Amino acid sequence: MAETLDFLFGQYSDYETSSIVLELIGVIFGLLSVWFSKQNNIWVYPTGMISTAIFVYLLAKWGLLGDMMINAYYFSMSVYGWYIWTRKVDAEHVTPITSTTAKEHQISAILFIATIVFVFIVYTAFDKWNDWTAYVDTFTTAIFFVGMWLMARRKLENWIYWILGDVISVPLYFYKGFTFTSLQYLIFTGLAIYGYISWKKYLNKNPVIA
Repeated sequence: MAETLDFLFGQYSDYETSSIVLELIGVIFGLLSVWFSKQNNIWVYPTGMISTAIFVYLLAKWGLLGDMMINAYYFSMSVYGWYIWTRKVDAEHVTPITSTTAKEHQISAILFIATIVFVFIVYTAFDKWNDWTAYVDTFTTAIFFVGMWLMARRKLENWIYWILGDVISVPLYFYKGFTFTSLQYLIFTGLAIYGYISWKKYLNKNPVIA
């Protein structure tokens, strides 16, 4: 048992207590954010903003630039998403859950490629190509950028991007030495699957007529 705990959490022995506490708080609010998203609840954004603000600070401190940019982007997109989710499309209805259009798929592809190029430039400028995780980080950053944009626009397919990115992030963060964050992404994966199912059922029961 002791060996297992040391394997999972031994890397925290050299961490500052404040950083560990902040990571736990960020994880808790991150889980709340995904839960509220699955429930199609506007509280996804304030809880998410608290989590991402904490992780922007921690990731900058840890020197993980790609991850830091993801969370900084999440924070800014949360402001945009909060507006979209509460914006009324008519006198009685707010922006509904819909499927991604062909044009939005094209924008998603452009955003994905542009993100990879941007992160590549940043990593090159700061000479961060010193580990294979940098390449994976570039890929997951692009996945999450698209997922967040689609979620802000209340598109069903946002969950597909979250599932893919979360599955990759579980072993990635564990390898980097952030066990709590790795466990968070493991739970995120399950919530994202349920989120997709929940939104799909809602969309089937409430089809949007163009």
